[in-house]
Amino acid sequence: MSKADILIVDDEANTLASLARAFRLAGHEATVCDNAAKALELAKSRPFDLILSDVVMPARDGLALLEDLKASGVAAPVVMMSGQAHIEMAVKATRLGAMDFLEKPLSTDKLLLTVENALRLKRLETENLELRRRVGKHELVWTGEAMRRVLAQIDSVAHSESRVCIYGETGTGKELVARTLHEKSARASAPFVTLNCAAIPAELIESELFGHEKGSFTGATQRHIGKFEQAHHGTVFLDEIGDMPLAMQTRLLRVLEESEVERIGGDKPVAVDVRVVVATHRNLEEMVEAGAFRRDLYHRVVVFPITLPPLRSRKEDIPALVDYFVQQVCAQNGWKRMPFASNAIEALQEYAWPGNIRELRNTVERLLLLAGDSIDAATVEMALPRRSSGTTASKVDPQAGGESGPLAQRVAEFERANLLAELERSGGHVTNAAKALGLERSHFYKKCQQLGIDLKAERA
Repeated sequence: MSKADILIVDDEANTLASLARAFRLAGHEATVCDNAAKALELAKSRPFDLILSDVVMPARDGLALLEDLKASGVAAPVVMMSGQAHIEMAVKATRLGAMDFLEKPLSTDKLLLTVENALRLKRLETENLELRRRVGKHELVWTGEAMRRVLAQIDSVAHSESRVCIYGETGTGKELVARTLHEKSARASAPFVTLNCAAIPAELIESELFGHEKGSFTGATQRHIGKFEQAHHGTVFLDEIGDMPLAMQTRLLRVLEESEVERIGGDKPVAVDVRVVVATHRNLEEMVEAGAFRRDLYHRVVVFPITLPPLRSRKEDIPALVDYFVQQVCAQNGWKRMPFASNAIEALQEYAWPGNIRELRNTVERLLLLAGDSIDAATVEMALPRRSSGTTASKVDPQAGGESGPLAQRVAEFERANLLAELERSGGHVTNAAKALGLERSHFYKKCQQLGIDLKAERA
């Protein structure tokens, strides 16, 4: 059974002492409190795994405490106990959000089973959240030597508490490496929480990282728990840390040194136990010399650097990656799997992939949309950009698609121009045009409908 951090609330000193002793003998941590007001403050300032509270207490009873805990956004499961239990009290406690209701006198076995159930529930909730986050994402896929070296580095550092900095171009899979580190660590059953420092406005990043109290600033209508508290006992992944504002770098350094955060508007620090993994596509050493990144923070986060190779340096992995993405895209869309001809894989390996693995995944999906019964080099040429240094050159007329606008618009214009050109060459004969493009007749009709092509007008 995992170790739990438990808050016990009861106005009887003997009960507090006996319960605390039982939990500590079982390997848990126990904090005791003899009144509801103090318990609420403790629960707001520190993330407990379980709160065990008596119902009948002077001043403010346990049911009122339960209401206050839920209203304050405290996420810890709450178990109520009472020596004067009756069905109405148990029903009310359950409606207010209690996980369980125990009748005094309490047996040690029942107490420990309750803790185990609470931890299991928390773990299931965490795993469920993690699964929802990971829908549509892929694992590390590789066959070559470049990534074998990376995996060896991951294995050597994963079980330690050392901070890791992952270097790599955009789209190389830095978050996947961070997740792999987390899943191979002793913290694997705890949360993995991410924040992209480049995607959050400078004025909001402090609240995202450290949280805020209700009313602490305009728009703060309720309490917000920051990433560090969310990741308690787990891992915080700070992507693109090179884009973090200097002022926030100072705050982050203090958190790393003190292992505690202070919410905006809060008056007490909150202890946090997290492992920090960071990533960036920038050269942090150059940023340090230029004064754009704090030297002391650099030495705090770059303890064990891992550099991810770009896709152009690991082309031996492309066949395995393509196979994985085909399975993934077809499963997500309910499509039939399309085979890739050997010359299609060769054409993909000749391309420079400036967008790395992310670009490859999008290209595979585009190829599946363009494909008929199979995908060959000609299909790849249609899907890849027409001009790019070191890439497969397209034989399609460069005026076939749009030259400006969002990528989706350019792709749609490119596809529309090719379909219209083939219809013109075939004299409006749909079957011949579809065959020339390697598309099934039904797929050809669907594409025309999507792209606004009026087949009746084209045949006229």
